[in-house]
Amino acid sequence: MKKNVLYTGIIALLCLVSCTTKKVEKEEAGKFTVTNPVQIDTSFTKEYVSQIKSVRNVEIRAQEKGYLQNIYVDEGQYVQAGQLLFRIMPQLYQAELQKAESEAKAASIELQNTKTLADKNVVSKNEQAMAQAKLEQAKAEVSLAKLHLSFTEIRAPFAGTIDRIPLKLGSLIDEGELLTSLSDNSRMFAYFNVSEPEYISYQTDIKDRGDSQVGLLLANNEPLKYKGKVEVIESEFDSETGNIAFRAGFPNPDKLLKNGETGKVLMTVPVKKALLIPQKATYEIQDKMYVFVVDKNNVVKSREITIKGEIPDLYVVQSGLDANDKILLEGVQTVKDDDKIQYGYEKPHDVISQLKLKAE
Repeated sequence: MKKNVLYTGIIALLCLVSCTTKKVEKEEAGKFTVTNPVQIDTSFTKEYVSQIKSVRNVEIRAQEKGYLQNIYVDEGQYVQAGQLLFRIMPQLYQAELQKAESEAKAASIELQNTKTLADKNVVSKNEQAMAQAKLEQAKAEVSLAKLHLSFTEIRAPFAGTIDRIPLKLGSLIDEGELLTSLSDNSRMFAYFNVSEPEYISYQTDIKDRGDSQVGLLLANNEPLKYKGKVEVIESEFDSETGNIAFRAGFPNPDKLLKNGETGKVLMTVPVKKALLIPQKATYEIQDKMYVFVVDKNNVVKSREITIKGEIPDLYVVQSGLDANDKILLEGVQTVKDDDKIQYGYEKPHDVISQLKLKAE
């Protein structure tokens, strides 16, 4: 009988301890950390999708009709300015030149004869002038024939790399037909679009920032090791998108960049009185970003926010919050709308310092 009473007491004591422990754990689990957004002057790096172009890129086209007689270069080959690239069969144009030269020679002889007769007053000075004009016309025909003959040799207008050559030897070529393209990849341009507010901020704060250097993130998510510089801003905004085009120039000594590549320009954007929150205070649903805001009754409410940019471990908030809002820092995944919580408050600057970041 005494043993039964002892066992019953032990069981009751264990139950009491267990219930107390669970109650304490529940109370501890109900305590959360809350903070405010911090408002400071800062800057962040923003990515802009860009199209990469050669500093010079031209189409090489035939200026005369004929058969493609010679191809002196290969696709991907680097050529020098003035180097011979193609030859169109020149026999017809050589014959035209010879004909023009013969006519010019005959006109020159005729002029000499007419001048001799004019000096003896056998013919008038007008006939001498007509013979002179005929010679000048013949010389013009020679120059034109030489020009047509020169067009049968297609040379590189500048040093660069040959693109694809679509035609083969013996192809009949029309005037203006594409033979290849030539790219000067010594420097590259990256074109990207900037919104009107960002453009105004850029123009306003560029002096404070000290320079206009930008980076370039390549298609493999690796940064280009050379920095570029914003060189040109177009004169007009696109009326449909509200954006304006920027052009940044990048050195390309390794010839890594090619005409037509894509990448992302990395530009430092200064922000006055930026509103920063820790990234871990947010959660995402269907590409929309949310935080939990704690009201005066300690009840949490989800709120959608818009992100302007990001710094490691921090988001720059564009809309949805102000500096006085209390947001849930820890336990975002464990609460739901209208939960009443107990919390401890941490100053936003203390929170940021724990992230080991320099936010300004």
